[in-house]
Amino acid sequence: MNTPLIALLLLAAAPPAQKAKELAAHKEWEELYLAFAAADPSAYPEAQRPSVAAPLLKGCEALLPEDAVMAYSLGERAVAFQETAGGLRCLARAALKTDQRSAAEDALKKGLEHFPKDGAFALELGRLQLADQDSEGALATLQKVPAKSKEASEAKKLLQLARSRVSEEGAARREAERLEQRMNGEPGSGDTRQARATSGGEVRSASLSYESGVGKDGMRVRQNSRFAIRYFNSDRDFGQRAEYEGKVVSALDEAYDFTQRTLGKARERQLNVVLYTRDEFATHLGPSYAAAVAGLYSDNAIRMNDAAELTQATKATLVHEYVHAAVDELCPGGGGALPRWFNEGLAEYIEWRYLGLDGPPRGLREAMRGRAKQGLLPKLSDMDSKAPITMSQPEIAYGTSAMAVRELVRLGGQEKLLAFIQRAGGGQSFQEALQATYEKDFAGLDQAVRAALSGR
Repeated sequence: MNTPLIALLLLAAAPPAQKAKELAAHKEWEELYLAFAAADPSAYPEAQRPSVAAPLLKGCEALLPEDAVMAYSLGERAVAFQETAGGLRCLARAALKTDQRSAAEDALKKGLEHFPKDGAFALELGRLQLADQDSEGALATLQKVPAKSKEASEAKKLLQLARSRVSEEGAARREAERLEQRMNGEPGSGDTRQARATSGGEVRSASLSYESGVGKDGMRVRQNSRFAIRYFNSDRDFGQRAEYEGKVVSALDEAYDFTQRTLGKARERQLNVVLYTRDEFATHLGPSYAAAVAGLYSDNAIRMNDAAELTQATKATLVHEYVHAAVDELCPGGGGALPRWFNEGLAEYIEWRYLGLDGPPRGLREAMRGRAKQGLLPKLSDMDSKAPITMSQPEIAYGTSAMAVRELVRLGGQEKLLAFIQRAGGGQSFQEALQATYEKDFAGLDQAVRAALSGR
C-alpha cells in the first residue's frame, strides 16, 4: 500500500480534534458520535485528546435526560479519550439509565480510584451496593466519602442504613444456626415454633425462612419456598455445616436477586439445588462428565460439581444455571422450546454481567474479533438446530450466542426481552418472533454481533 493512501486512511479514521468542537457547538450530537465512534485515541497526540473528550462529554450531559442510549455512547467515547471525573460520572448515570449496571459500577469504581476526593463516586457506588444487598461492601465504600464533600450528609444516612443491615444479617445468620440446633435436637433452642417434616425427616417449608433436616436419601436438606438445597454431610460437624449452609444460602439468594434485576424475572417455583464434591459428582454422573462440566440444570434441579468450596467461579456457574431454571419456568413450552444457542447465550450473558462484565472476557473477545475479521464466527442460523457445545470451538460459539443476546438487550431492554422469550417459547417460530419483536432476522443479528465486536 502506498504512503499517500495510508495517510488518507489514517485521516479518515482520526477526524481533526477541531471537528468535535464544531459539531458540539451546533449540537449535532449524532454526527459527533458517528465522527468519533471508530476513532482511535492513540492516533491523537496526548495534548489533543482533551479537545475531543470535552465536546463528547458535553453531548453526554446534554442528552442524558432524553436520550440515555446516545448519551451513553458519547460518554463511553469521552472516557476513551480522557478519563475525567465528569466523563465517568456521566457514563455511570447513562449506564444506569440504559440498564447496564456492570458498566455503571465499572465507571464508578474507576472514578473512586482516580478521583477519591470526589464524593459522588463512593456515594453512588455505595447506593448500588445497598440495592444489590451487599451491605458490608456498601459500608466499606460509603466510608470513603470525604467528610467535607457535599455528598457527606447523604452518605451519612446511607451509612446508618448499611450498618443496620449488616447488624440484621448477622442476627439472621445466628437465627439460622439456632434453628439448625433445634431441628437436630441440640441444646440452646427455646423456640416454640414447629417445623413441618415428613415421616422421613425431610423438612417442608412454604416461607422464605430456611428449615433444615435430612432426606430419605441421607442427604442433608435445607430449604425454603424458593430453594431446596441438598448435599451429603461429608463428615462436617455442626459448626462446619452451619457455615457451609450459610454460604450456600447467601450464594443462592444472590443468584435469585441478580437474575431478578438483570433479566427482570426470577423463578417462582421451588428449585432443587444438589451440591456435589468432585468425587460425588463423578460417582453419580460419571467421571468423564465430572471432568468437563461445572454445573448443569435438568429435571427441575441444578446440580453443581466441585461445590465443596464456593468460589467466585462456582457462584458464577450457579447464576448461569439458575437463569436456565428461570427460563424453563418463564417459557410456556419450557426452556427446551427455545434454540439451545439462545438459552445458553442468555445464561452466559447474565453470567458475564454477574462477573462485572458487559461483554466477553478480554481473551475471549480478542479471539472472537479475530474470527469475525476472518468471517469465521458461527452463524446463528447454523446453531439454530445445534447446541453451541457441539460446534468446533464451543467457547467461541457460547460467546457469539451471548453477544447476540446482549445486542437484543441493547435494542429493547428487559421488558421486550421477556416478551420475546414468552412469544418464542410459546409455540411461535423463533425466527418469526425475532422479526416481530426486533425487526431482525438471523443475518441481521449476526451483523450486529460483528459490529459490536469491531467497536462500530
